[in-house]
Amino acid sequence: MLVSRTFAPRLRSMLVAGLSCLAAVARIDAQTQSSHAVAPQAIPTKLSDSAFWRLVSDFSEANGFFRSDNFVSNESSYQWVIPDLLRTTKPSGVYLGVGPDQNFTYLVALKPKIAFIFDIRRQNMLTQLMYKALIEQSSDRADFVSRLFARARPARLDSASSPDSLFIHFQAMAPDSVAATKNFAAIIERLSKQHGFKLSEEDTATIGYVYRSFVAAGPDITYNFNQGRPAYARGRMPSFAELQIETDSAGVKRGYMATEANFRALRALEMNNLIVPVVGDFAGSKAIHAVADFLKERNATVTAFYLSNVEQYLFQSEDEWRRFYSNVGSLPLDSSSTFIRSVFDGMGYSRAPAAYNSYMRSRQLLASMLEQLRLFNDGKLTSYADVIQTSRE
Repeated sequence: MLVSRTFAPRLRSMLVAGLSCLAAVARIDAQTQSSHAVAPQAIPTKLSDSAFWRLVSDFSEANGFFRSDNFVSNESSYQWVIPDLLRTTKPSGVYLGVGPDQNFTYLVALKPKIAFIFDIRRQNMLTQLMYKALIEQSSDRADFVSRLFARARPARLDSASSPDSLFIHFQAMAPDSVAATKNFAAIIERLSKQHGFKLSEEDTATIGYVYRSFVAAGPDITYNFNQGRPAYARGRMPSFAELQIETDSAGVKRGYMATEANFRALRALEMNNLIVPVVGDFAGSKAIHAVADFLKERNATVTAFYLSNVEQYLFQSEDEWRRFYSNVGSLPLDSSSTFIRSVFDGMGYSRAPAAYNSYMRSRQLLASMLEQLRLFNDGKLTSYADVIQTSRE
C-alpha cells in the first residue's frame, strides 16, 4: 500500500494520539482496579447467619474457667457513667464488652455499628445466644420477660409500662413448666435450624442449664444463683429486676428494658446479627487480635470497651495484665476510645452512693484507652491500684 507524502505525517500523528489514548485508558483502568483492591470494607449493616457463626467460631478461644455462673451483673452502678460516655464518645463505632446482659444497656445508649462480647467461659457465649433467640422472638418487653422467665404475661402491661411496673407484675407470677419446655425448644429451634448455628449436644445442655436457672429464680435471679452466697460477697447481690430499674447519674433509667424504644434498638442489633459473642480470654493470644484485624480491615474504631472488674484478676498474675494491654494495643483506637471499669469496695475504692449500700458496693470508672496504653508502654501502669488511680468517675 502506497501512502502519499502529505498524508504520512498525519497518519503518524493519528497513530501516536491513538496509542496515547490507549495508554491513558490503561492507566485509569489499572488505577481503578488498584483502588478497588485496597479499598477497605465497611462494617456491614447486617451479617448473614453464616458470617455471624464464622466470626463466633473462628474468633473464639478454648473454654476457660471462672468461679461463678455470672448469670446477671453484680454491678448496680453500671448505668452511672452513661451521661459522661454520651458526651465524650462517638456513635456508630464499635463496642467491646464482657459478661452478661449489662452490655445491652451500653449498646442501646452508645449506638455502635457492631459489638463483640468477650468472655472466658463458653457458657457466657451460649447465654448470649439464648438472649439472642428470646429477643428475636419477642414482640415487646413484656413478651421478652414472659419468655425469659416462663411466666404468663400480666394483662395490665403495655408499651407505656415503666420498668418498675413491668417487674412488679411479673414477680407476682409463678413459673409455668409447660411454657418453659416450649420456650426452650423454641430457643434451640431458632438457633440451630432457623439460623443454622452448629450447636453441640453439650452446647444445647448448657443453654438448658442456664434457661432453667432463669425460670427457677424468675426476675429475682442474681449473679450467683445456684451457688449460694460466696464468701467474697460483702453485700447482697442485686437481682435482674433491680438492675433493670436502676438509673444513671442524672436519675434517668437507661436500662435496655426501660423503654420500648430501647428494647427495639436492641432487637434490631440482634436481628441483624450485630452482637457477636466470642469465647475469649483478655490475656489470650487469639480473640482480641482476631477482632482487631476484622475492625482494621473495615476502617472501624473502638468506641468503648467495658471491662467489668476483669483487670482485678489479671493483676493477680505476673504476666496476664501485660498480655492484656498488649492485646489492647492491637485494636484500632482514637482519642475518644474509652475503657469502662467496675471497681468494688475494698479494691482501692470505697466510696459509693448511699442508694447502693444494700448491695455489693461498686462504682464505674472511665479512662482513655490511648492514654492507658501510653502509661503502660511508659512503665507507669503496673498495678491494679495504678489502673484505678488513672481512671475518672
